[in-house]
Amino acid sequence: MTTAGPLTTEAERRGRMVENIVHFARTLRRAGLPAGPATVVEAVRAVEVSGIESRDDLYWTLHALFVQKREHRVLFDEAFRIYWQSRGLIEKMLAILSPVAPPRGAPEKAKAGQTRVAQAFQAARERRETLAEQPEVEVDARFTVSGRELLQAKDFAQMTAAEITEAKAALRAMRIPKDLILHRRRVAAPRGQIDPRRTLRASLRAGGAIIDLKHRARQEKLPPIVALCDISGSMSQYSRILLHFLHGMTETRRDVHTFLFGTRLTNVTRSLRMKDPDEALEACSAGVADWSGGTRIATALHLFNRHWSRRVLSGGPTVLLITDGLERETDEDLAREMDRLHRSCRRLIWLNPLLRFDGFEPKARGIRAMLPHVDEFRAVHSLEAVTDLVKALSGTGNTDAKVDPRAWLKVR
Repeated sequence: MTTAGPLTTEAERRGRMVENIVHFARTLRRAGLPAGPATVVEAVRAVEVSGIESRDDLYWTLHALFVQKREHRVLFDEAFRIYWQSRGLIEKMLAILSPVAPPRGAPEKAKAGQTRVAQAFQAARERRETLAEQPEVEVDARFTVSGRELLQAKDFAQMTAAEITEAKAALRAMRIPKDLILHRRRVAAPRGQIDPRRTLRASLRAGGAIIDLKHRARQEKLPPIVALCDISGSMSQYSRILLHFLHGMTETRRDVHTFLFGTRLTNVTRSLRMKDPDEALEACSAGVADWSGGTRIATALHLFNRHWSRRVLSGGPTVLLITDGLERETDEDLAREMDRLHRSCRRLIWLNPLLRFDGFEPKARGIRAMLPHVDEFRAVHSLEAVTDLVKALSGTGNTDAKVDPRAWLKVR
């Protein structure tokens, strides 16, 4: 009877340790890591057996079990930092697992306002629990517009932080159907045009007595997609959101190349190939020095045509030019570079957020210099506009006069 108390206390301590690891695994699962029940059991056993003595020991013990791929490391590191930042939580676990561990020193003194902020979060949590216990009120919303429909048509610049987060997730989830095109190169096929070279080689293997006809046909491939995205001051709020769409496209298609330009041209294709979207966007921001600066469209197009055109504009690509066309130094160079870009690709689509205005007229010199050299002129200010773009890239989009650049040239 005298030992019941300490044993119960030890069991309670172990139960709290297991509960913390289970909750941490749930946090990782919600963040996107495949932390299944078997992995959680192994994590609990590893923590008990390893005899951790420091925060780093706990970090690397859990890291060895929950991190399976390189892109998981960023999520695990951030989740570990946030989850275990509670004052004294690591120290309590060390005391449970290693009673003879050296003292950790006095706990860190709370910062100014930290207690009040914690109490505010606790009050908000209690208020949510109270509201959850109240009876649910049913509302007939058959004749109302749903929030999703409103979000589809809402301008990116007018969205709240929560709506932007939802829009980014929707953009990353968009997938372009397979818009296969025929290439001039022919490959072996069960039927089609007779291939004399392969037929002759096959007959020679049989001593010339048997003629086995071989065929070839034109190869079908997904056309490359090249995006030239303006990151100047007037375009930065749209460019940051559209980069999530380009990141999702890069994950599903092989030949997707993305370039950012303001006062200079930067290739961010390698950064967008990272699996984690937050890591990819952070790498793009770190590699670009002219965010929200000026605009030099003609100079950027000249650099692209001179240094990158032959590398990425092969195989009949589709070029997405994302800019408002407000060029400060408009001259004949802009029209010349646009013409060269148009001749180098199969399809040139200009995406301009200024089309969100009903009274938009192409009166700027830069816009009128660029319009004759594009195939389509589309808006790109909302989820609905991006959905129309996806349909257009798959060959099922609208072909009305609104996207025809020749119709806009007639507007004075």
